[in-house]
Amino acid sequence: MPVPLFDPDTPLRPLRAELRSAVHRVLDDGRFILGPEVEAFERDWAAYLGAGHAIGVANGTEALTIALRALGVGPGDEVVVPSFTFWASAEAIPPTGARPVFCDVDPDTYVVTPDTVKAALTERTKAVIAVHLFGNVAPVAEIEALGVPVLEDAAQAAGSTGPGGRPGALGTIATFSFYPSKNLGAFGDGGAVTTRDAALAERVRTLRFHGSKDKVDYVDVGYNSRLDELQAAILRVQLPNLDRWAAARAAAGDAYEEALAGLATLPVATPGSRPAWHLYVIRHERADELQQALAERGIGSRPYYRTPVHAQAPMRQWAPAAGALPATDELARTHLAIPMSAALGAEQVAEVAAAIRDAGLG
Repeated sequence: MPVPLFDPDTPLRPLRAELRSAVHRVLDDGRFILGPEVEAFERDWAAYLGAGHAIGVANGTEALTIALRALGVGPGDEVVVPSFTFWASAEAIPPTGARPVFCDVDPDTYVVTPDTVKAALTERTKAVIAVHLFGNVAPVAEIEALGVPVLEDAAQAAGSTGPGGRPGALGTIATFSFYPSKNLGAFGDGGAVTTRDAALAERVRTLRFHGSKDKVDYVDVGYNSRLDELQAAILRVQLPNLDRWAAARAAAGDAYEEALAGLATLPVATPGSRPAWHLYVIRHERADELQQALAERGIGSRPYYRTPVHAQAPMRQWAPAAGALPATDELARTHLAIPMSAALGAEQVAEVAAAIRDAGLG
């Protein structure tokens, strides 16, 4: 049985009529930029997270840059960020004028820890980006206890829960991507910034709209970065289903944990967290050979970060010394994402496990 790496279509099939109705509602209303759908989604998303404020923006990458700007990050500052992450986590830093400082991650959970962050702090550190990678929940409170504001990159963690609440409401400020493959995905690009701090929220709203509150007076050089009405309407239809989808992703992770015991090194949830796995990423000494073996069985898999961010050409000017991030180097070499979605069932998990076992790669 073929098993795709992603299956975004199956969970949405029962919602198609409602999705069409939402699109028609926007068309009939005729307001397409910062209208009632965005306002309603921002209100609903903030309430779901317990964040206080949500501000819709154009995509998750600009959400990060705008959030950093709202925190006052600028030239001469440093921002600590993991290197084992998607490119955008670090890409968002240089446009502020600040310098990325790369830190390591825990090899079992794939997320930053107080110790890995502390090793990268300097007197110039203005913020820490804690990535909730693959849906696992970084220990934000413990990192903020180091005395530096934490920006949560929660792009992959919609629906996850941690001991202190939901990602997006754990640190000083947080960002989300609603790219179509995400746990909560739009039908195009979209993102959001969330925070409990009213002053920060107002700063984000100004920055997303050209640095203006009213299109007349401009208080800063900002961005044209707004979640549009159509995407907000689509997200509003999906949001009431997010907890059910998150539970299905978590259950699929549980099934993998049982089925893959002894066949690969599996991800470990951080203490007190319940990840809604955006990706289920295993480790294997022969990961590339395993990928090929799975492909021959019709099972989707892929590595995501074979070359960590600090080793990519544009970031090498800020890279630490060779060997300074041992867990990052090890994970980059051995990781492999296997099928995960809100529609992944026990039969598919068993098929993936059988294919890994039959590959005979040890």
